[in-house]
Amino acid sequence: MTRSGRAPKRHGVVKAGLGWILGAAAAGLVPASVAAAAGHGKAAKFLAAGGVVASAFMAFFFRDPERHPPDDADAVLSGADGRVMTVEADADPGFLGEPTVRISVFLSIFDVHVNRAPISGRIVSVLHEPGRFRFAFDPRASRVNERNTICIEGERVRCVVRQIVGPVARRVVHWLEPGQAVRAGDRIGLMKFGSRLDVFLPLGSVDVLVCTGMMVRAGETVIARLRTRRR
Repeated sequence: MTRSGRAPKRHGVVKAGLGWILGAAAAGLVPASVAAAAGHGKAAKFLAAGGVVASAFMAFFFRDPERHPPDDADAVLSGADGRVMTVEADADPGFLGEPTVRISVFLSIFDVHVNRAPISGRIVSVLHEPGRFRFAFDPRASRVNERNTICIEGERVRCVVRQIVGPVARRVVHWLEPGQAVRAGDRIGLMKFGSRLDVFLPLGSVDVLVCTGMMVRAGETVIARLRTRRR
């Protein structure tokens, strides 16, 4: 499931996560109140503690920390927090018109799930593609899972960002519309509960700086640099 809208101005916790936080608290505290009224004190304490823990985890999961993108016009930034899962040459995903390199980042449930723009530019298109719900670490997920594909046109290159949902919550949110301008490091969307983000770049226009297994931070880690001349 996908949803669009303006990027939230609230920081610290993503606005889209408030319902999850309150729902987790209610799931523990409401039964705790019933148990307490029935005289089951130990059960009430256990349920209340569970609600507090679940709510705290949701607040942790939907955290939205500030990031400080480097002042470097040649830098391509990571679009997600997590571990680099794949760096490989890939066929054109349909937007760049030439061979690409695909950099895939897997987000565990402990990573920040707010996504950010790898480059500055203009949003050319935002395409939602329905599909399956394989685990995000499955290499086939980029092609067959439900996903949002976002194309950003910079001054020197185009970049494609693909938000890929997993089998749990099946929700991906983008805060972009075609024609909108973004800066490298701007918040562009949110994925929920274990996901994957692929960044496609023109193979002949960049030097990749990351490799499989590296940990990256959205909006701060430089994953590639634009070449001054095409080879």
